[in-house]
Amino acid sequence: MALLSVLTPVLVLVLCLVVGILFLKSRAPETSPRGADQAKEPAKKDFRPWVDQDLHDDTEITTEGGDEDEWVEQDEEKDLAHVPYSPRRYPEEIMLQRSKEFYSLMNQRRSVRFISPEPVPQEIIDNIILTAGTAPSGAHTEPWTFIVVSDLETKHQIRLIVEEEEEVNYRQRMGDKWVHDLARLRTNWIKEYLDVAPYLILVFKRAYGILPNGKKKTHYYNEISVSISCGILLAALQNVGLVTVTTTPLNCGPRLRLLLKRPANEKLLMLLPVGYPAADATVPDLKRKHLEEIMVPI
Repeated sequence: MALLSVLTPVLVLVLCLVVGILFLKSRAPETSPRGADQAKEPAKKDFRPWVDQDLHDDTEITTEGGDEDEWVEQDEEKDLAHVPYSPRRYPEEIMLQRSKEFYSLMNQRRSVRFISPEPVPQEIIDNIILTAGTAPSGAHTEPWTFIVVSDLETKHQIRLIVEEEEEVNYRQRMGDKWVHDLARLRTNWIKEYLDVAPYLILVFKRAYGILPNGKKKTHYYNEISVSISCGILLAALQNVGLVTVTTTPLNCGPRLRLLLKRPANEKLLMLLPVGYPAADATVPDLKRKHLEEIMVPI
């Protein structure tokens, strides 16, 4: 008993020390071995935040092989003045009428693979591109380039590249299910319209910007921004009575970028043959979903 009475204060002290150490560990930030951290994460000086992790890939924003000073910081750019904004406001009955008319116009839009070689005035295409350029973009970076090709030889070179890759896609990459699902649309790797259409519009996203001083500028949400501009582009084409078919040629981007002499920061997103529909054009008799199938009021 005497021995126990002597040891009790010591045991209490040890217990207090153990509790204290556990408490301090619970408050300290988690760390991992130095080598493991460095292998998984870039050094702090090389790290640049990306606002859309779902779309991030290692070709978008990287300082590897370059200097951090190559990138412009937000506070280096001038602040924008804000101006009054008062668009025209319509009476509700006119709003309803306009909404119905615009829906009717856009509901006639179809993907058309039979395009007339009939010339289209260049000014019309210019205005359509300007319209696509009104799309919203992350931090107003306007991360798009629209390459408009009317040269016959260049169009043919584009067709050769696309058909070569598309044949591989259909025969090997896509799989039987994809090819089977496309069969009812009567589409294959032959893209005659790439030679026939008076214009080919190739839409490139700019993964980052390059300022006049040579510095790079982050383009946030660049793929979403360019996709929105493509939607407006399709509406502008429909508005003037021109047709197209949206194509995203798999594995053609790098070769087409080199053919068109585009810089490395530009990535092909979409290819659109544009013109009037051919006199004998046909389209699949597809039906669109009803409102209650695509809208959920809450």
